[in-house]
Order: sequence, then structure tokens, then C-alpha cells
Amino acid sequence: MTNLRYTNTMSLIDIRGIEKTYNAGTDIEVKVLKGIDLTIGAGEYVAIMGPSGSGKSTLMHLLGFLDTSTGGQYLFDGEDVTEFSEKELAGIRNKKVGFVFQAFHLLPRTSAIENVQLPMLYSGVSNKDQMARAQEALEAVGLGDRLRNTPAELSGGQQQRVSIARAMINNPRVLFADEPTGNLDSKSSAEIMQIFDDLHKSGTTIIMVTHEDDIAAHAERKIVLKDGMIVEDTTDHR
Repeated sequence: MTNLRYTNTMSLIDIRGIEKTYNAGTDIEVKVLKGIDLTIGAGEYVAIMGPSGSGKSTLMHLLGFLDTSTGGQYLFDGEDVTEFSEKELAGIRNKKVGFVFQAFHLLPRTSAIENVQLPMLYSGVSNKDQMARAQEALEAVGLGDRLRNTPAELSGGQQQRVSIARAMINNPRVLFADEPTGNLDSKSSAEIMQIFDDLHKSGTTIIMVTHEDDIAAHAERKIVLKDGMIVEDTTDHR
């Protein structure tokens, strides 16, 4: 396999010819991604958009190591990770990327601080230091007074704040967000997007899937997919 070289030394993500095909039956294949070429630099704030079935969530899952491609090549943070084992990919997921999802994915019977602590459980950091870092992360998203509350005792916006704190606890190279405001009212959505904006200003790379134009407007770059291909890639030079 030919090794790729970055055209931009500051690139964090570089994919070439990425394809994803699913088997829908014995003789039926569905090609969701059809040869995607994409480079994302460190510190960018990117919104991925497109109609249902366009491949936007599949692309994010591939970029975030939640799934693997069936073709093409992927360089992440200077490494060719195309043929990494699941164990190697899990290591990247834990150390270099963070995830925020529409459904929050918090453990329901676990306190906010313990939910945030989860990514550090096998880090070798002492429990005392883990809890201190988790508390600091929750305070950073305005939940210093909700450390011991379970998800059922928190509003939707507060639960999403917990998930952001959890995603950022290991200082990831990139934060992935899949419809992060999809389950929130307009006020909570605005508050969550302010947190994302602040994270971006502090240098965090953010890649966000959304179908809402007003949410995508927070990003500086918009990538639109249709039928498994990129049909638009624009940058707002602010």
C-alpha cells in the first residue's frame, strides 16, 4: 500500500478514497461512502451535514474509530491507522478522541462525577486524582454543584454538559459530536453550543454532525455529503 504524505504539516486527519459498504443481504451490498478524500487540520471547527442516508454519521464513526472502512487509507495525527487492530484503535479512542452524542449515553445509576471519571479508570491515575480531574471538568461546564446527581436528576442540557466533560477529561486531540443538540430545547442548545465555541477558542479540534443550519453556523467549515460523496466543502473566513 502506498504511504500517504500530508500536504499540510498541521493536518490532524487525512483520508483518501475512503469507502464503506454494508451487506444488506446475501447478494446485496449497500455502498454508503464512495471514495471520500478529506483533510482536516488541527484546531479546525467542522460541521458535517447532509440529508438522511447521505453518509454523514458513517463518516464521523469512521473518523472517530467507532467503525472501520472497507476501502481507502486513513492517517490520524501523523500515523497510518488504516490497518490498526481493534485494540490499537481502542487505545486511540481512549487517549486521543472524545465523543458527544445526541442521546448522552450516560450510565443511569451513576453520579455525574463518576460518569466523567469513566475514561480514566484504566489510565493508571490514582482514584483521588481521577475524582479531582472529573470535578474540575464538571466545574468547567458549570456543574460544580451537581457532582453527585444521577442523570435522572439532571435536565437534558445538564446531561449533555456531563457528556462534554467526560469527552474532554483526557484532553483529546479532537472532539466528535453527533447531533449534540438534537434532544435539547433552544435555550439548552444555545448553552451547549457556547461550550463548544469556547472549547474551539481554546484550541480543541471539533467535528460535528448536524442537520440544523443554525447549529452548523457555529463551525468555521461546512462539509456537505450527498449519496456518500462530498458535494460541498466551504470555509467561513472570520
